[in-house]
Order: sequence, then structure tokens, then C-alpha cells
Amino acid sequence: MAKDKNYNANDEYQERASQAKTVRKIVLISLSAFFVVLIAVIIGGYTYVANALKPVDSEDEGREIDVNIPVNTSTSQIAEILEDEGVIRNATFFRYYTRYKNESGFQAGTYSLHTAMDTDEIIEELKDGHVVAEAASTIVIPEGLTLNTLTERLSEFTGESQDDIFSFIDDEAFVQSLIDEYEMLTDEILDEDIHHPLEGYLFPASYQFEEEQPSIEQVVRTMLDQMQVVYDQRQGIVNGSDYTFHELLTMGSIVEREAREREDRFTIAGVLHNRLNEGMMLQVDPTVAYAQGEHIYMTTYDDLEVDSPYNTYQHTGLPPGPISTVREESLVASADPNSTDYLYFYARYNGEIIYNEDYDDHLEARDTYRHEWQEAAEDTE
Repeated sequence: MAKDKNYNANDEYQERASQAKTVRKIVLISLSAFFVVLIAVIIGGYTYVANALKPVDSEDEGREIDVNIPVNTSTSQIAEILEDEGVIRNATFFRYYTRYKNESGFQAGTYSLHTAMDTDEIIEELKDGHVVAEAASTIVIPEGLTLNTLTERLSEFTGESQDDIFSFIDDEAFVQSLIDEYEMLTDEILDEDIHHPLEGYLFPASYQFEEEQPSIEQVVRTMLDQMQVVYDQRQGIVNGSDYTFHELLTMGSIVEREAREREDRFTIAGVLHNRLNEGMMLQVDPTVAYAQGEHIYMTTYDDLEVDSPYNTYQHTGLPPGPISTVREESLVASADPNSTDYLYFYARYNGEIIYNEDYDDHLEARDTYRHEWQEAAEDTE
């Protein structure tokens, strides 16, 4: 009997030893597989990075490309320009690579880059500022400008009279040629209620030109080209929206005139969406000012009586077209706004936005801070 017990104990010991050996073998195999995968990932990652850093073309197949980097262009925008022009392989990688290397100080101008240059060579070229030609003139177009104000700047910049500029950019044949040329432009801009077909489509940015006084057509096309770039880059959210690009640009122009801060742009856009979905009139003061054709510090009840399709206190839905220049962020906010239950907002003179779900609360906020606009209006008299 004792012998059987010893035998069973020995059997049990051998079984446990066998199990432990099997477990060690499984762990060893798992670790080996993990390290093999890890090494493969490292090698794959290194290969991807190495290839991404390589020139687009070989020296024999390469070609020179003139690339224009406007003033105040961000690294992300530079990356997109370089990829669009075909001098780098991937804009996203370029952006992360420059961040990883802490590269900055890229200079504006027109560069003669070569597709046989690798990423580091391109970075150095942009930092050194070896431009093909120095800009002879620069014009800065801010966000939120009506075309009336914008053409005043264009008049001074090009030497053309404001009346001549309007005659040129509002010309039906010219506008139709632009619709045929630019994908972002549609027959929506030919609506007879629209004051100026290109209102809102001239992208606000800083632009450099080699001429002291470039032609108005050259300036207008340069600005349209930049808006087309934005349109192309934002196709995903534009196509995912219930609104057309023209409608989003129109909403974006309202957001532009109402909001100073980034978060407010997205929340105000959410309020506008809510009001449109409810079938409510938008009732936003900048559209009344646009209908009046002048800047209004404080909208009065008399102002609300202006007979215009742009008057959102008298008409439901969006106005016929944009009322100002629109930054990319306001366009994005209009296409992809914050989800909110707010139906009302009041903009204080200091830029703070007060949001409410209840109309009485909205009226209380308006009555509390309305004096700020009254005082500002009196100070300008």
C-alpha cells in the first residue's frame, strides 16, 4: 500500500513537471512570436519612414517645380501645398516629421524645389529662404470682411477703382467662366437675390505677388485658388453635411461675424443648425447689417424692417449667400458643429457669448448687456 502511494506521488510529480515544461514552452513560443512581430513592426516602421523621407523621383527622373508658400502659412498648410505640388510623398508624415525634429522658421516665398530632393533638403530650403523671387507686393485679407470693404483694399492694392473692380468681378460672363473652371462654384451664386456672386468665395489670407500692382483678375483668381484648396481638403465633411458648400459658406459667414473664439464658432453653428431644423428664423444681426449695406453697432427695431432676402428677422432659412469672407474653421464649424440644445445666443460687446435654451432667459441676457452696445455706438458718434 505504501508503495502505491509512493508511485502515485511520483506520477503526480512527473505530471506537474510535464505541465510546467509545457507552460514554459508556450511562454517561450509566445515571447518569441511577440519579439518576431515587434522586430517586424520596427523594421516595417523604419522602412516606411525611410521611404517617406526619400525623394519623390530619382535624380534622372526628377524635375524642378516652383512652389509658392504664402505669408503666415502654417506647417500643416505647407505640407499640403508640398504634397499637392508633388515634391513630397505624404503631407501627414511631413507634418509629424517636422514636429519630431522641432523644425520651424519656414519662410514665405516662391521656391524652386526639385522632386529629387529628400525631405531634409526641402526643410532646409524652406528655412534658408532661397526663394526664386522676392515678393514685390503683399495684400492681407482678414476674415469677416464684406466684399464692399474687401474691394476698397483691392482698389488701393491694384490701382483700379472700386467701381471698375465690381464691374469686373460681377460680370456675368466672367462669373460663368469661373463656374466652368472651379468645382466649388455652382449656379447657386447666380441667384438674382445675391448681391455679388463671389461674396464669401475670396479666401481671407495673406497673398504675395511678384508685381507691384498685379491685375485684379490675378488677385481674384489667386484668392479663389486658395478657397478651392480648402474646398478640396474638406470634401469629407462637406459631402457628409445636409447642406451644399454654398450654404455652408453662407452659414460660415454668419458664424464669422458673430464669434471671436474657436469654441464659440462651433457652438454658434450648433445653434444655427438647431434653429434651421426647428424651422425658426435665424434672427442674426449681421445679416440685417449686410442687408442695410453698412456696419451697425446695435440693431434697432427700425433696422429689422429692411426689405431684403438677407434679413433673417423676416425670412426663414439661410440668406441667399455669404455676407463676408470666411476662415476655414468657420466653414468646418458649419459643417460639423457642436451638438447642443441651445436655441439662442447673445454676443456681448466684449466678445463673450451667452447661450440659452429658453427665450425668456435670452431676453434677460439681452436686456442686461444691451447698454454695452449703446455706449459703443455713442462713442463712435
